[in-house]
Amino acid sequence: MSSLKYVFALSIVFAAAHPVAAQSEAPPPPPAAASATQGSQPDPDLQIVVEEPDFALAALPTTLRMPARKFAFRLTHRFSRPIAEGDVGDFFADFFGFDSSAQIGLELRYGIRPGTQATVHRTNERTIQFLGQHALLRQSEDRRLTVDALGAIEGADNFSEDFSGSIGAVLSHRFADRGAIYAQPIVVFNSNFETSPADEDEYTMFIGVGARWRIHGRVYLFAELAPRVAGFDDGGDQMSFGIEKRAGGHVFQFNVSNGLGTTLRQVARGGPGYDDWFVGFNLSRRFF
Repeated sequence: MSSLKYVFALSIVFAAAHPVAAQSEAPPPPPAAASATQGSQPDPDLQIVVEEPDFALAALPTTLRMPARKFAFRLTHRFSRPIAEGDVGDFFADFFGFDSSAQIGLELRYGIRPGTQATVHRTNERTIQFLGQHALLRQSEDRRLTVDALGAIEGADNFSEDFSGSIGAVLSHRFADRGAIYAQPIVVFNSNFETSPADEDEYTMFIGVGARWRIHGRVYLFAELAPRVAGFDDGGDQMSFGIEKRAGGHVFQFNVSNGLGTTLRQVARGGPGYDDWFVGFNLSRRFF
């Protein structure tokens, strides 16, 4: 099984480094030209956004719009071996943690209408999250922020028990051709679904903060942090950072995190602390 992981990981790296057909980053043609060739102005949501190459950072959402009636796919992969487990020799012997088990998530995203998108995300521990996101405000010359509203519902054991809901917002500011910064205030209800004292909170509020910055061509650095500010607080605040590359309709991301969570409730519950860090990656593919 581990050999399959190696082959899969290497194939992803090769695909990211050698795109078959990269999407054009040229601005959309003027309305007159578009009308002459297509009969209508092209959908701006179909264009590559250099500042926001993907719909998420490591786990938290961005404000990238999904074109109506289009699909995107994302794979999240977090190896469960802590980087600091054993000595350096053990880390290399375990092929940087690739020999360990992993928490894997599969996500499908769909554009319901302009500015409105929905996702379903399932992890291999049989957690399923349904999430909807709607654009409220868009950054412009007169407005410095983009604001999206979001809501989600999540359940364990293939969405059959331990349900929780989430509401929140995603705020962003883009820096032309360079990157974006984010804030994600989110409340997760029933984040503490396990047996606990009666006086312990059953909700968690966290305010995610993150940034993505283009350092060269299609290569970006990113970081995100999800500090809990109210409610149930167990473990360390989840934090991730890493590097990623955009290749056509693909984005391959290598990340390091102090937690394995990829759904909102998993992020709200936090990681084991700041002593254990885990290697992982995301792979996203847009079908437009």
